[in-house]
Amino acid sequence: MIRHFHYGTVTEAINYFAKQGYTIDFNLKDNFFNASGKKIFDPEAFEIIDLYHYEGNSDPGDEATVYAIESATGGKGVFVSGNGNDIDIETAKMLSFLHFKHTTK
Repeated sequence: MIRHFHYGTVTEAINYFAKQGYTIDFNLKDNFFNASGKKIFDPEAFEIIDLYHYEGNSDPGDEATVYAIESATGGKGVFVSGNGNDIDIETAKMLSFLHFKHTTK
């Protein structure tokens, strides 16, 4: 079964994932994910569990994707990326290392 959700904002998607246990706010720094500027994680150690793509109604600059990601050690959080022209080369490269976890529900 394909699940389709619609959230009015990126914040709503982040809140949904937080309720599912994805509470770490991941950011990119120097080709690694970091959480709160403290921990550094290799992107290849993560899987994309779920994602939500948000398209702004009028401004392409409002487009974003919220990724629910999980590490092999159980770290669960979200990573938010701009889309289209707003995505930088570093982000695109890091996202290419991630793969989707295949689940059947």
